[in-house]
Amino acid sequence: MRDLSRASGMSLAGLYYYFESKERLLYLIQKHTFTTIVQRLKTRLQAVEDPEARIRLFILNHLEYFLANQAAMKVLSHEDEALKNGFATEVAAIKREYYRICVGMLDDLKSERKLKFSTRLAVLSLFGMMNWIYTWHNACVDADAASIAEEMSELFLNGVLSGAKERK
Repeated sequence: MRDLSRASGMSLAGLYYYFESKERLLYLIQKHTFTTIVQRLKTRLQAVEDPEARIRLFILNHLEYFLANQAAMKVLSHEDEALKNGFATEVAAIKREYYRICVGMLDDLKSERKLKFSTRLAVLSLFGMMNWIYTWHNACVDADAASIAEEMSELFLNGVLSGAKERK
């Protein structure tokens, strides 16, 4: 809260006037973030039927938000366990919805292409790949969200070895 007070120019007492606790503020940040990501995704997916295209859009949506909101993503990653009681339950429900959307899209792809792999492992691996972008992305050196999403989509959907000859 002290860091936020300094960064915002608002007194610590002023922050506590609006947010009775650090937990409440963290809850509001997490709820806003995950609700926004899910709603943007649902809106964007309405016009897309192809399972592969939907997964690519999922990755793009995720990375666009994460790169545009790196400070919030850092807080969410490091303070994930700080929420308790009803706050944690509500945020967990939104996260589960987001996870289930991704599971459904991968199951659709598996069914359409008659693929065999662990959906759970694939989804969790995808989240692992996407969620740590805030730790390494440097806008001065690295590509934008769309370019990174395209590359991550290729890596995720086709694997590292499938494109080795073209990417050397």
